[in-house]
Amino acid sequence: MTIKEEFLTIMRVENTSMKKINKHNQYGFTMVEIMVVVVIVAILAAVALPTYFALVQNAYASEPKTVISNIENAGKMYYQTYGEWPSDIEEMERRGLLEVDRATKLKWQFEINMSLEGGTIAAESTEEMKGGAGKRVVFDRSRGKFLGFGSKEEAE
Repeated sequence: MTIKEEFLTIMRVENTSMKKINKHNQYGFTMVEIMVVVVIVAILAAVALPTYFALVQNAYASEPKTVISNIENAGKMYYQTYGEWPSDIEEMERRGLLEVDRATKLKWQFEINMSLEGGTIAAESTEEMKGGAGKRVVFDRSRGKFLGFGSKEEAE
């Protein structure tokens, strides 16, 4: 075998092996692989987003729920001290039974309707609240339950 023939044989072998290597080394993804990933991400988003929004709503509702609990306790003390139920939070604040932050009062308006049978304490959001105005949280004293915004049950 001459040098030229050896060289051509080596080149044929290398060329054949290079073609095999190129066939096995793909770069990038196929369209089907990309579509599968997009579908999986869409399914995860469809499951996760409603849960996320519910958690955000619960977080916004936690502030008035805490204040309503404080109002209920202060209202009971007011009744024990003065023999009547309070009509608003300012009255309890003037008498030193309750303290509500100014920022909370800007975001929420509170309405008290307490009685021996139970009654309700409600909070309605104003434009200052990030979740928007008109959101209503109600505490039903007779059932001991929160209703409305941030709860599974709607307020009546």
